[in-house]
Amino acid sequence: MTTSWRHLPPSAREIATASTAAVAAAQAHDDEAYGSTVTDLGAADRSGAVLGAVVRLLLEETHPDGLDGDDVRQVLERCVRSATTWQPGVDPHVVLVLLAGALGVYDPDDDATPPDAQAVARHAPLLIADLLAEGGRSLDAYLTAAFAEIERTELHD
Repeated sequence: MTTSWRHLPPSAREIATASTAAVAAAQAHDDEAYGSTVTDLGAADRSGAVLGAVVRLLLEETHPDGLDGDDVRQVLERCVRSATTWQPGVDPHVVLVLLAGALGVYDPDDDATPPDAQAVARHAPLLIADLLAEGGRSLDAYLTAAFAEIERTELHD
């Protein structure tokens, strides 16, 4: 765990640790490690908010001029195709929900079957690993930025 997370409350450190382990397992295509780490991640309160912030930050950096429908489709297809080689149960709908949520255009009330916390935890590390690989990026900086952003938002609310 990076030292920049030591100031965080235990629940946030739990999310950081589980996220780091899940993304590392996704990058390594380690099915056994992935299964246990995403279970831990899904059980961590508010992990979806942190994962969503990481996805948004990565999308902003990988698409500095913004995303259009073709960009979203490309990210979705690339992630799902890559993930199905070792995670055949990947659900494109959940990945699309993660993308739409990160972009602020997803309303769970309009979705007849919104993904639960475990589905988000199973799919978000796949998407994050894919976005990190696109530019040879490291997760630590994005997690740190996501926690800082969430903290700022909560202080201002």
